[in-house]
Amino acid sequence: MDLMRLGPVGRERPFVRDDDGALRDLASLTDDIDGAFLAADGIGRVRRALAAGTLPEADAAGLRVGAPIARPQAVVCIGMNYAAHAAESGSAPPAEPVIFFKHPNTIVGPEDDVLLPPGAQKADWEVELAVVVGRRARYLSSPEDAREVIAGFAVSNDVSEREYQIEASGGQWSKGKCAETFNPLGPVLVPADEVDPQALRLRSWVNGQVRQDSSTADMVFPVLDLIHHLSRFMVLEPGDVVNTGTPEGVALSGRFPYLADGDEMTLEIDRLGAQRQRVRRARI
Repeated sequence: MDLMRLGPVGRERPFVRDDDGALRDLASLTDDIDGAFLAADGIGRVRRALAAGTLPEADAAGLRVGAPIARPQAVVCIGMNYAAHAAESGSAPPAEPVIFFKHPNTIVGPEDDVLLPPGAQKADWEVELAVVVGRRARYLSSPEDAREVIAGFAVSNDVSEREYQIEASGGQWSKGKCAETFNPLGPVLVPADEVDPQALRLRSWVNGQVRQDSSTADMVFPVLDLIHHLSRFMVLEPGDVVNTGTPEGVALSGRFPYLADGDEMTLEIDRLGAQRQRVRRARI
């Protein structure tokens, strides 16, 4: 099943697409798909309601697709988690996970425009597997324990402005990661037990031309290891998003031009769906 949020910005409503492809309204179970819903066995409740046949079929024709999780408290990101991407960035694979943060308000819908900050010249795409946390993760004992705290997975675009990230960074990456709209997410949240996170093909295109084509099997640090590692340094809360890194094929490599006003990005991960954004210059 696929959890979705559909509707205008700030007024999204919760839905589920069942295994037969029918879209069903979740209003009888929750007002939204957020951390509180996930922590209260939200996914289990949806499954039980589907099995009981109590969720009405919905017609969402024409509705905007929102991010599949509402109001995450944190967006935690992993840098250089694919060896080939580290190499194209001029670095060796890290010995420990590289961690940085994005402002939660970077999260937008999978088809919303990506807005370039005034003066930005080096905006880049990054297709990533996103982990959505379903239960508090605090000092987990082992990577296997991480399996119990993951609610599901989604497609993420960790949009980056490389000049801000590297040249104007002051030693930290977040200046290049936190502009409004710099994290399209979705279209769906797929429950964790329906996905093998280390066996997913992930791809990106710009203006119809292939940029990235890789597999999560190539991660330096697998998903369960990452969540276990993060729990040693911070408490992950239900609804938090963890971006797990991007494979090779970004503009930072020097092989492709950076994004420009009017460009179209398309990103796709097996089983998790596809997203598409138009790049626009932000108006002040």
